[in-house]
Amino acid sequence: MKSTLLGTAAVFGMALAGAAAAQDQTFISIGTGAVTGVYYPTGGAICRLVNRDRAEHGIRCGVESTGGSVFNVNAIRGGELEFGVVQSDIQFQAVDGSGSFEGDAFENLRSVFALHPEPFTVVARADSGIVNFEDLRGKRVNVGNPGSGTRDTMELAMERFGIAMSDFSMVSELQAGEQSQALCDNNIDAMVYTVGHPSGSIQEATTACDSVLVNVSGEAVDALVEEFPYYRAATIAGGMYRGNAEDVQTFGVGATLVTSADVSEDVVYELTRAVFENIDQFRSLHPAFENLDPAEMATDGLSAPLHPGAERYFREAGLIE
Repeated sequence: MKSTLLGTAAVFGMALAGAAAAQDQTFISIGTGAVTGVYYPTGGAICRLVNRDRAEHGIRCGVESTGGSVFNVNAIRGGELEFGVVQSDIQFQAVDGSGSFEGDAFENLRSVFALHPEPFTVVARADSGIVNFEDLRGKRVNVGNPGSGTRDTMELAMERFGIAMSDFSMVSELQAGEQSQALCDNNIDAMVYTVGHPSGSIQEATTACDSVLVNVSGEAVDALVEEFPYYRAATIAGGMYRGNAEDVQTFGVGATLVTSADVSEDVVYELTRAVFENIDQFRSLHPAFENLDPAEMATDGLSAPLHPGAERYFREAGLIE
């Protein structure tokens, strides 16, 4: 009977120790985007590096597939997410109270670091006759799902080129993970995606059927890039996708990681340290990361104030003064 009691006490003690250990852990979530895009593996890469040392810092990181940039900002504001990957233009709009956040600025939004470049990418069926952005008039176009950064960028491009939704013969709002199949099933003529390259979704569209990347360039784009510091001219290299041997000219933004001022300084510091002290490994986790420069990651496209945790790490590492 005595040994049974001792055994019961030991099990109870282990359970208490396990409960205490669980209480000591901090759980964080990173909002990303569709699983076929680059945001989802970006969140996974960050969490992989954070979780590697969770026994030391007690932080456990998880990834959530979401509707994209605008959704992530709103979920951070609502306390549903601690971090989110968002386009640099959406970060600016959230702080500025413009665009999708017109009159509703998110004052507690904080930037952590910049990530990979994201060209605005238009893909059309090869038999559609679409070569340039203006050729979308009269076509069946997927304009992106509401709540995504892609949709915001598409609407801005349409405004600058003088194109209205009514100019398309059909408009669809499919999510990023659904549009490649719709293109190859001949349900739409063109799809749009603001995404890092190479992208699984673009590879699917160009591999499963004959499709071409479309130029988004000219005076309208030049003026856009000159007016807004978070946009830049971009080139999608020829040969990256089947059937697209030539470079394609477009414009783009950058992916950024953001959080809230309410998130602990120590948590943000440890997440930032995990990525930057293992930057070579981070670069190896996705082709879109291979040219990342830590100095640029600490400054580029960051409209929101730096979170104190990220700022502390960048100063220690000599990346900012």
